[in-house]
Amino acid sequence: MRDCPRLALLCALLPWLQHTAAPRRPAQPLPSRNPRDLARGFDFDRVYSGVVSLTKENTYSFNYTSQPGQVNAVRVYVNSSSENLDYPVLVMVHQQKGVLSWQVPLLFQGLYQRSYKYQEVSRTLCPSEATNETGPLEQLVIVDVTSMAPLGAQYKLLVTKITHFQLQTNVAFHFTASPSQPQYFLYKFPDDVDSVIIKVRSEMAYPCSVVSVQNIMCPVHDLDHNVEFNGVYQSMTKKAAITLQFTPPWIFSPFAILSCYHKLFYLMQKKDFPSEQFFVVFVIRPEDYTCGGSFFIQEKENQTWNLHRTKNLKVTIVPSTKGSVDMKPILISLIIFLFFYFGFVLLILVHCIRFKRKSIDGSFGSSDGSGNTAVSHPIAAGTPEGSNYGAIEESSSSPGRQMSSSNGGQTFQSDTDSSVEESDFDTLPDIESDKNIIRTKVFLFLSDLSRKDQRIISKKYKIYFWNIVTISVFYALPVIQLVITYQKVANVTGNQDICYYNFLCAHPLGTLSAFNNIFSNLGYMLLGFLFLLIVLHRDILHHRALEAKDSFAMEYGIPKHFGVFYAMGIALIMQGVFSACYHVCPNYYNFQFDTSFMYMIAGLCMLKLYQSRHPDINASAYAAYASFAVVIMLTVLGVVSGEHNMWFWVIFSAIHILATLALSTQIYYMGRFKIDLGLFRRALMVFYMDFAQQCGRPLYKDRMVLLIVGNLINGSFALCGLIFRPRDFASYMLGIFICNLLLYLTFYIIMKLRSSEKLLPTPLLCIVATVVMWVASLYFFFQNPSSWEDTPAESRERNRECILLDFFDDHDIWHFLSATALFFSFLVLLTLDDDLDVVHRNQIRVF
Repeated sequence: MRDCPRLALLCALLPWLQHTAAPRRPAQPLPSRNPRDLARGFDFDRVYSGVVSLTKENTYSFNYTSQPGQVNAVRVYVNSSSENLDYPVLVMVHQQKGVLSWQVPLLFQGLYQRSYKYQEVSRTLCPSEATNETGPLEQLVIVDVTSMAPLGAQYKLLVTKITHFQLQTNVAFHFTASPSQPQYFLYKFPDDVDSVIIKVRSEMAYPCSVVSVQNIMCPVHDLDHNVEFNGVYQSMTKKAAITLQFTPPWIFSPFAILSCYHKLFYLMQKKDFPSEQFFVVFVIRPEDYTCGGSFFIQEKENQTWNLHRTKNLKVTIVPSTKGSVDMKPILISLIIFLFFYFGFVLLILVHCIRFKRKSIDGSFGSSDGSGNTAVSHPIAAGTPEGSNYGAIEESSSSPGRQMSSSNGGQTFQSDTDSSVEESDFDTLPDIESDKNIIRTKVFLFLSDLSRKDQRIISKKYKIYFWNIVTISVFYALPVIQLVITYQKVANVTGNQDICYYNFLCAHPLGTLSAFNNIFSNLGYMLLGFLFLLIVLHRDILHHRALEAKDSFAMEYGIPKHFGVFYAMGIALIMQGVFSACYHVCPNYYNFQFDTSFMYMIAGLCMLKLYQSRHPDINASAYAAYASFAVVIMLTVLGVVSGEHNMWFWVIFSAIHILATLALSTQIYYMGRFKIDLGLFRRALMVFYMDFAQQCGRPLYKDRMVLLIVGNLINGSFALCGLIFRPRDFASYMLGIFICNLLLYLTFYIIMKLRSSEKLLPTPLLCIVATVVMWVASLYFFFQNPSSWEDTPAESRERNRECILLDFFDDHDIWHFLSATALFFSFLVLLTLDDDLDVVHRNQIRVF
């Protein structure tokens, strides 16, 4: 009985042992498929339906003959009614040079993990071109349709030949594309074309699309997730333009040195198109946020919505300007600016001839034997009677008067006037050294505010020049490094959305994608250097007059301090340098490069105007540049966080108003109003004395009018900024500077005419030229062929064709005209008070 369990176990294992010991039959190989047999029954332009499952797959074979010089392309269309993403229909296409596969429904990923599935998919197969050596070439296309669905998945298949696959020069071609049905076409360079511009247009802004230019290689990257992997590409709403340079231009031009960077940077040239042809690929994005569309979509659109994502496009390929022709606009521009230098040399020659003639005639006066020019009395023929109210009398008996010594010492003058009661002022001689008494007089004259040693003041103002040179060097080095990096990234990655060019008028040179936008800034540099030469010429003449101890140079006219003028010339040159740097790759992150020096130019112009009549109390270079640094810091904060940050605008508006009031107080009291803990008590006393006791009539009426208008304008700017919060904070800040400069210049000219001073022909002509140039330049500035405030695709909607010499666009003309306008503006400040060179400083009003 003990052996019964063992016997039962043996009986149970016996069948398994027999099965294991049985000889195995060899595995049957899968039947091989003969594509040639399949090719006989499948035709192009015919719809085939079928069902595929885990146990069933269908194979289709199509063949055609390719002739030498003829490019044939095949397009495969697959549609499936199945929406099951777990068991999609799998399509695999075999060709001579590769394999292409996709699934239906085709899945695209969007923002915030959104997904979109498309049940209709159409792809163009990479064509194979027959050559003269091979003769006619038999092409074979095999399409495998499979699925892992256990119950089967239905599909429809359509294979067609593309009749218009090759694009022709200057011939527009219309077509339609969608996210799951991208398109691409072939273009071959003609023999007489060196470079081309691919222009794409659409009447519809959305859906967002991508235009890509890729080398002839398989597979073609024609889907949303891989279109950026090869070649150059742009996002697009209504316009797109890509310039392809077939051969590097201007090899023998003076600018060929810029092409030396081609070993460091990637630019599409002849070596990138060995077969002298390329593909133009068009892809439709599943979402529109990259083109400026909404980030959010309706929930019902998260399904198959092919009909809503189709886009009609038109592509035209036109020849670009050849490099040999581009030297013409370059030379014409240089010749125009060199005429300014010719005019400067001509004026110097005329001035020298007139000076020699008048020296021979003795019209400049006779020498007194000590090197000084003898003069009788300050020329005041142009000043009406009583215009020297409050000025110093020329009588040698005037108390407290001390004429300038021959060594350039200080000049002390009395403040008496026949029309002012002597009891109004203390007549003790030591009163002249008290700044509070001098600067708070009702009527101030230039002699009251030019009492310091002229040599010390000149050295003080020369610091403006050396400081701006130092700032320029330290500012320029990282800027140049950054823009070179930007250009390198754009060239290497092929991403033309990085830089906001006017692609319809972008002429490349070497590694520079838009050389015309860079070259047009040459006007700032040439005219800035010319202004430095003009200032240097005046400085030399003034220095010679001082060495000759000419009393006109020492005691007459506006004190000649040229340090701020030199700083203005350097600022104009650097404006051109940084504007050129910005246009290497203009975008949202570097647009403030050139605006920083625009602030400096406007600020230096205001300081120079104020310095003309307030040489002793004008701001030092350190204070001025520190103020500019604060402005630039606020600009950076506004650019980074000002658009949507309400608190920033509240704080900035408060700072703007308080700073305006503080500056107004300093100007009103000539720098004698101290800002400390007793500020509010003194302000109350001033309000009581100036308004309550004076019945609302301020002590300094002219200054009060200027400051009231200025505070109203600045308050309006602060209020508008707080309400509208403009996105372009840098331009908003620049508008504040320009409006204040125009206000002060207008006030200066009005007060000059009110004081019976004259506008000589030279400054009057410069004023007219300045107004004309600014009006013309602003017209072209607001044409705005690109804008970093928009997305790259929206910016390209503004792109325009070249309008000058087939080389320069609207913004280039703005560069030329604004440089000329700034140059004439500087000349206005330089020559505005030339009429006072023969008027003694105790007769020149301060306002």
